[in-house]
Amino acid sequence: NRRKKKDDSILEIPSIPNPFPELCCSPFASVLSASLLPKATSRKKQVIKVYSEDDTSRALEVPSDVTARDVCQLLILKNHYIDDHSWTLFEHLTHTGLGRAIEDHELVIEVQSNWVTEEETKLYFRKNYAKYEFFKNPLSFFPDHMITFPSETNAALSHSGILQMFLSSSTYPEIHGYLHAKEQGKKSWKKLYFLLRRSGLYFSTKGTSKEPRHLQFFCEFSNSDMYMSLTGKKLSGAPTNYGFCFKPNKSGGTRDLKQLCADDEQSRTCWMTAIRLLKYGMQLYQNYMQPYQGRSGCSPLNITPMRSISENSLVAMDFSGDRSRIIENPTEALSVAVEEGLAWRRRGCLRLNSHGSPIAMSNMGMSIHRSQSWFHHKISREEAQRLILQHGLVDGVFLVRDSQSNPKTFVLSLSHGLKIKHFQIIPLEDDGKLFYTLDDGHTRFTDLIQLVEFYQLNKGVLPCKLKHYCARIAL
Repeated sequence: NRRKKKDDSILEIPSIPNPFPELCCSPFASVLSASLLPKATSRKKQVIKVYSEDDTSRALEVPSDVTARDVCQLLILKNHYIDDHSWTLFEHLTHTGLGRAIEDHELVIEVQSNWVTEEETKLYFRKNYAKYEFFKNPLSFFPDHMITFPSETNAALSHSGILQMFLSSSTYPEIHGYLHAKEQGKKSWKKLYFLLRRSGLYFSTKGTSKEPRHLQFFCEFSNSDMYMSLTGKKLSGAPTNYGFCFKPNKSGGTRDLKQLCADDEQSRTCWMTAIRLLKYGMQLYQNYMQPYQGRSGCSPLNITPMRSISENSLVAMDFSGDRSRIIENPTEALSVAVEEGLAWRRRGCLRLNSHGSPIAMSNMGMSIHRSQSWFHHKISREEAQRLILQHGLVDGVFLVRDSQSNPKTFVLSLSHGLKIKHFQIIPLEDDGKLFYTLDDGHTRFTDLIQLVEFYQLNKGVLPCKLKHYCARIAL
């Protein structure tokens, strides 16, 4: 009874209103509502430095979840470049002479976190026309003698079917062939028979035997990145110039590298492309089909492009009369364009040089090419090959340079069939006029611009048309 009387006295005490009802504990609600807490910002920003081919650089403040594609798109918009989906971020390890194109979906900050302080590493912004070329032309990337299909697969499988097998989760073609491997802790190289399977890269300890007891594991790819050797034989002492290697994430240096080299460019391209498809699979195809889709919020899906190269936005105009008019007839528009182009080249008017004296157009044609993006003044044959290799060994990648062996001639360096070929441009003088030719005078051009424009439209004596030029961009 005393206890009951005590409880009744407690209940009779008037209740004091709670000035902070939102802090009241409840079995159905937390003490602090999630809406009242400040939202934690997980996207911390960091500063990255990106270089261009002429060693100019630009510092960017980006969130932690920014992708390589997002950074490329940001630089494209800031520098008013045309986006043709071939721009890429390139990771260059200076001391070891290694480099790789960072995949569009990779997080840039995560890539930088794998850098070691002893190694000087840079990010480059450049074009890579071969980034997704294997989706367009798989025939050049997977030669028949290097691929074996599963036994249940039809032998007459098309090359588009090969890509479907690479992207499938159940089947995977076997890539096989000889590679030179650098022995761990030694300077010597050994030629071995390698096999690429879904579980990793193996080599045979007995010739070309594929029996499980003769196969030894070499490398897997989930915790390592694949790099191309940019210095060839110089640093690693490789037997050929077609080297590549696997570098574990956060490795200690060159001692952890697993180095390989192929006998030719086609073999190296096949191995590296197959390993990319094995490691990233369907993600590569999504990058190819949806180039603007990134993981971070700065993907500019709703940004209007600053420049358009659509031919549908160009209109043929006639300004010869008192009032301008639109030329709607396609035949008339084509004839006017051709006539105007010929008139510009054959115009007899004189132009003034820096001293005020007149010079003829024929003399000006001797140096007008120097302002073109595809012309590289005095670079060596090796430098030209390196530039083309950086832009991707796609048919039609080219540049024009001065000849080192003959100062009066020029050289057209062109990529075709995963090889770089060089063609000499010879100047000819006829009736006091200077011409340029690639075919011993059968086809003549008044200047190098006219020559390049012709071979961009016509194959002529070249193995393919000129499609993509190598340019040194600036940031």
